[in-house]
Amino acid sequence: MSKMNLSVSPHIRSSRTTQNIMLDVIIALVPALIASVVLYGFRALLLTVISSGACVFFEYAYEKLLKRDITVSDLSAVVTGMLVAFNVPVSMPVWMLIVGDLAAIILAKQLFGGIGCNFMNPALVGRIVMMFSFTTAITTYTGSTGIVDAATTATPLADPAATGFVKLVLGMHGGVIGESCAAALLVGGIYLCIRKVIKPIIPLVYIGTTLLFTWLFGGAAPLESIFAGGLMLGAIYMATDYVTSPITDKGKVIFGVFLGLITSVIRVFGNYAEGVTFAIILGNILVPYINDLSETKPIGAIVPEKKKEA
Repeated sequence: MSKMNLSVSPHIRSSRTTQNIMLDVIIALVPALIASVVLYGFRALLLTVISSGACVFFEYAYEKLLKRDITVSDLSAVVTGMLVAFNVPVSMPVWMLIVGDLAAIILAKQLFGGIGCNFMNPALVGRIVMMFSFTTAITTYTGSTGIVDAATTATPLADPAATGFVKLVLGMHGGVIGESCAAALLVGGIYLCIRKVIKPIIPLVYIGTTLLFTWLFGGAAPLESIFAGGLMLGAIYMATDYVTSPITDKGKVIFGVFLGLITSVIRVFGNYAEGVTFAIILGNILVPYINDLSETKPIGAIVPEKKKEA
């Protein structure tokens, strides 16, 4: 007669750790980083390295000061630093970028308890702080010594059709460091899916919904517009963040549709050309409610009946 072994959870174990997951994300971002150097010059690499270093320093210093466990070895701060840098133009002053790093690590992450406790994407919080504090600097898109014209001052979202499909895919236009080369971002996204770091549900639904609603709302060049601005960067690398995205597949679909709708509304009707940042932040806030709405019933579970009011 076989015996039944009982043990406490977790019952499913994996060799995956936060560190090797974050390492995969870093590897996935490398094609876009290489493309940014080609497009904008070596200052793109310099800003990315400085931003990652600043995030690691702020996390280490905060945890050391509060006598918490030091967690910089998990590489999450490096990923945050890369994403903060990817959200600014190559002409961004270094000190302004570091302010964004400070906001991302301290305000959005550490004050809520560190990795796994933040309810908004840290890199996007850093971007919002910079957007409202240094509006001119973060919206002035210039090249450096790369192939993109140094006089470029606008993103292709202003007129995606005029920029051209090929230039949009290859990133030969103005924009922030990480958003420009859609092809490089897609290569990284495919790598993350192959490595099973992310599921393609949120990116596909988000991008598809943005395309659909941009067309329904009469936006300019719907197909071209999905390769313009920060949609690819946000959909693949920030909307899929484990901590700030829904748990279930159904929830991921709801989340992706919501992001696509909000992004389209802001792009077509709003004063801001780019709606990805605000869409994801708003979506992050709603994630707990989406999780409740899309939660699954465990096999064999009995749902208690609601008590009737006397």
